[in-house]
Amino acid sequence: MINQKIADIRQDYRLAALNEREAAAGPLQQFAHWWEEVIKSGIDEPNAMTLATSTPEGRPSARIVLLKSFDEQGFLFFTNYDSRKGQELAANPYVTLLFFWKELERQVRIEGVVSKAPASVSDEYFNSRPLGSRIGAIASPQSQVIGGREVLEEKVRQLEAAYLQHAPERPDHWGGYVVKPEAVEFWQGRSSRLHDRLRYARQQDGQWKIERLAP
Repeated sequence: MINQKIADIRQDYRLAALNEREAAAGPLQQFAHWWEEVIKSGIDEPNAMTLATSTPEGRPSARIVLLKSFDEQGFLFFTNYDSRKGQELAANPYVTLLFFWKELERQVRIEGVVSKAPASVSDEYFNSRPLGSRIGAIASPQSQVIGGREVLEEKVRQLEAAYLQHAPERPDHWGGYVVKPEAVEFWQGRSSRLHDRLRYARQQDGQWKIERLAP
């Protein structure tokens, strides 16, 4: 049965439009343009994105991770390689990233293939993190069952004592991933749910084709 109070929640989108004439020739340039606008908007954590993975059997899972950079190589984030998502990425490298910037009535969906970032990139970012975050990355057996929060807190206390005199090095189980896009869809909310959707699809020659999708 439909919960009418939930079903009645709706908002009409009227802030902007997205058309082929004004879109950039490639998805990275278009993303950079939207990224500049989202930064100027001042919204909280604009780099938060949903990472969707799946097992070889097709069982999906999704969670929020944080974008740390993007360039012609792809979109970079960091995590525990031994976590559930790390195990799924090792078994099936096809992923989707999803940004939702509700204040701008925009979404960006990135479909592509993931690979581990170079160790030097992971080292550089790990060493730039606050000490507490570095210790937390070492202490947490991410996605594994633990006996209680006190187990984690005790491990952190032990590591804090161990690293009083020197900074921790990046553990082998933690580092970056780069998502190389094969298709990127830009979604701009429009009135009456007639949204603008432009998809950049990579062709065999490496060039990008822009296609409009029905809302």
